[in-house]
Amino acid sequence: MNVLIDTSVWSLVFRRNKPQEKEKKIANALISLIQDLRIAIIGPVRQELLSGISKQAVFDDLKQKMSVFTDSIIQTADYELAAEYSNICRKHGIQGSHIDFLICAVAVRNGWEIFTEDIDFFNYKEYLPIKLYIPR
Repeated sequence: MNVLIDTSVWSLVFRRNKPQEKEKKIANALISLIQDLRIAIIGPVRQELLSGISKQAVFDDLKQKMSVFTDSIIQTADYELAAEYSNICRKHGIQGSHIDFLICAVAVRNGWEIFTEDIDFFNYKEYLPIKLYIPR
């Protein structure tokens, strides 16, 4: 089963200078998923990851590293499901970003788990049929 990698995981691995112990565990889990050819990424996650990098050389380096990963196709139905998920969560007092709900929709449609360090996804899981990837 593929695992859709959230921006929070990519960021911990590629954008931090001195990884802490928890970050090393996350990096090792990501490396394992990459080696097993089990990762998935969508364009909006790539955009989030590359946004806000002020140094062009750092941007170019990260863009090059990420170029080996092909974006999964997002369908119209995914956007519609993401909006529905947003509405469901909002009814229960849970706010989230449009990209978070798009990640949820794409993952559900494909039967993928989501690898994230964003605690919002644990809140979404109460009301949405998402599966979260928990590294061993």
